Amino acid sequence: MIEVGSGRATTIKLAEHRVFSGSFKPLYNQGMGLVEEAAEYLDGDGRAAAKLLSQAGATLYAAESMRLTTRLMQLASWLLLQRAANAGEMTREQVAAEKSKVRLDTNSPQDQALGWAELPDAFRNLVVRSLRLQDLVRRMDEEIYGSPKPRADDADASNTNPVFDQITLLKTAFGHR
Repeated sequence: MIEVGSGRATTIKLAEHRVFSGSFKPLYNQGMGLVEEAAEYLDGDGRAAAKLLSQAGATLYAAESMRLTTRLMQLASWLLLQRAANAGEMTREQVAAEKSKVRLDTNSPQDQALGWAELPDAFRNLVVRSLRLQDLVRRMDEEIYGSPKPRADDADASNTNPVFDQITLLKTAFGHR
């Protein structure tokens, strides 16, 4: 793209265009759909399937369910912030400040973990899809906002309350204080 009158070429950031345009809606719908699908599974079929697992499998299922839920909460927070910016409810600067509270680095042991193969296929599929979406969102986030800076509270993460942080972030995104 060439700036009018300047003769200089400017770089178009595709991720920024995707997030701050109408093409954001499919990504938003994909992410929120995955959140709903995971919630339905964990409260229904997943609960029943977990009861049939060995002790090691049930322990891994419980731990991975927590990781999955945390990952999806973080993704939903990021998506809601971007939607608020897209709708003009927040400025990009406000989003950048608030999204610094969002963690897009929830990993998963997957097939390296003892008992991974024992977990239900539907559950493993949800985990893999959430990790793919997290990777996509993380790459987009880095392209739009730059590489994340080390957090001052990382060394003392055991004293933080991630649920409280998420509630605060969601309240901010929806303008409730």
